[in-house]
Amino acid sequence: MPVLLGISGSLRRQSFNAAILNSLADALGDKATLRIFPLNAIPMYDQDADTDTPPEAVAALRAAIGEADGIVIASPEYNHGMPGVLKNALDWASRPYGKATLTGKPVFTLTSSPGAVGGARAQAQLNETLASIGARTLLRPQSVIGSVHEKIADGRLSDTSTLDFLLSGIDALLAEIERPASAVREAN
Repeated sequence: MPVLLGISGSLRRQSFNAAILNSLADALGDKATLRIFPLNAIPMYDQDADTDTPPEAVAALRAAIGEADGIVIASPEYNHGMPGVLKNALDWASRPYGKATLTGKPVFTLTSSPGAVGGARAQAQLNETLASIGARTLLRPQSVIGSVHEKIADGRLSDTSTLDFLLSGIDALLAEIERPASAVREAN
């Protein structure tokens, strides 16, 4: 069974994005396992600390990415962009240059916001950052969730049409994971 790594761009205890990831994990059944990696312990990126023995939380993040078959990133939008905590984690995950475990990894991104556009501006930044790392972001309709605060109840995504749409993104991620590396190179 494929193993997916979920990363929420929010540290808040009642995070909408963590609720979405937990809902996806619950809904996957026997398709895949989704493990969520919290970013709370990731220090600010410091190139002086980016050595062969990086900070423990960074080593754990890199290892979790390396062990996963694919990544699911759920991000809020703060001030028309992705949160600093997520950008910081991606900066750590992009190293060491040319050998990062995130390079070449299939990634499904989704964003949410209480606003109507669902974090579309954050998603653009997130996908641009992932492209610069060399991650394989899915080519599919943008997965943005507007009015997210109205779609979460009891710590889970309660809007079934939104959940179904996100599960179709997970299906696309699983299909991307199954693509042979040669097909990925030919498509690019």
